[in-house]
Amino acid sequence: MSVKEAGRLGIMRQMDKKDLTPKKAAEELGLSLKQLRRVRKRYLTEGEAGLLSKKRGQVSGNKIPEKIRDKVISLLRAKYIDFGPTLACEKLLERHKLQLSRETLRNWMIEEGIWVSRKKKDKRVYQRRPRRSQFGALLQGDGSHHDWFEGRGEKCCLIHFIDDATNEITSAKFSPTETTEAYLVCLREHLERHGRPLGLYVDKHGTFKVNREELKKGVGITHFGKVLKELGIELICAHSPQAKGRIERSNGILQDRLIKEMRLEGVNTIGQANAFLPQFFEKHNKCFRKEAANLENAHRAMRKEDDLERIFARKDKRKLSKDLTFQHHGILYLIETKTPNRLRHASVDVLWTDNQPIKVEYDGKKLKCKVWEERIYEQPLVLDSKEIGTSWVNRKPIKPSRHHPWR
Repeated sequence: MSVKEAGRLGIMRQMDKKDLTPKKAAEELGLSLKQLRRVRKRYLTEGEAGLLSKKRGQVSGNKIPEKIRDKVISLLRAKYIDFGPTLACEKLLERHKLQLSRETLRNWMIEEGIWVSRKKKDKRVYQRRPRRSQFGALLQGDGSHHDWFEGRGEKCCLIHFIDDATNEITSAKFSPTETTEAYLVCLREHLERHGRPLGLYVDKHGTFKVNREELKKGVGITHFGKVLKELGIELICAHSPQAKGRIERSNGILQDRLIKEMRLEGVNTIGQANAFLPQFFEKHNKCFRKEAANLENAHRAMRKEDDLERIFARKDKRKLSKDLTFQHHGILYLIETKTPNRLRHASVDVLWTDNQPIKVEYDGKKLKCKVWEERIYEQPLVLDSKEIGTSWVNRKPIKPSRHHPWR
């Protein structure tokens, strides 16, 4: 007996004792006098059982047919066995035209053992930081190392930028490792599409923050930091992952949704994944984008002097020899000029980008140069800590023999 039915039983007993009049009892139960007489009549003929609802034990008129339930469960087991209820609900509607409530699907998945609800752990509480008010006021950037192709392809890193005010992913690229060049590709894509943001919020990876060894050499800023400085973008390094929680949560969402979408589309390589990202993020941003508090765009237009090819290129100093040659990355170059005596022992700027010909400048003027193929020098391999796993240096150590002199 429910609380409502127990309350009716108490009123009926008071009426039996003549403690309540029908009019007063109707007011207590919130019924009309006519409806009270019906309830009273059923109570007198059937006893306490007459107060129980007649709907109890009957099938709801809104219940989804068993055929549809069986079809949904078979689809979940065949194609979406590791999907969460929310994403599975979206895919059933998008691909199979089956519209269900997310909670209904969740309950079915729990009953069938497909989904196990997780118990939330007590975590350290971090105070919330309000979002920036304008689109472009602050970008958050990060790289996520993961088995994005679930063993169908090589492990790689997804680098993406997310706007703090709107939660919109503005640019993203897959890369074998988390490198400066990969971040520059994403930054350039954002600049060409939206313009210059006011700030960029990142972690303390070597791409953004100078490490101790470089500080000993007197280097105070990274190449990526120089690029941002020339573009007038403020660089902010977070002290903890929780400080840039928006992009950390975005990484978690993408490791769930993007992986499953690429599986359904048969994406197995970095090239295919980068081609698939634009159409995925178009739908993703519609689902997760929020409206900024201030609709004014904080991005600044690119200036006339902002030559991205020059700004993004790395710059090295080289001193020319007596015969106007210099060495760069193990290759010997020769300067071509009609006035060779003026450039003897001069210091020149070498601008270079990966997989692109170098450019040489002297006092802001370009110089022609060519590769002198007679001498090529081999340079030792220099790797970042996050690139070691992809290099030959990760090979197994050689164990010396039993009678080796070092043992």
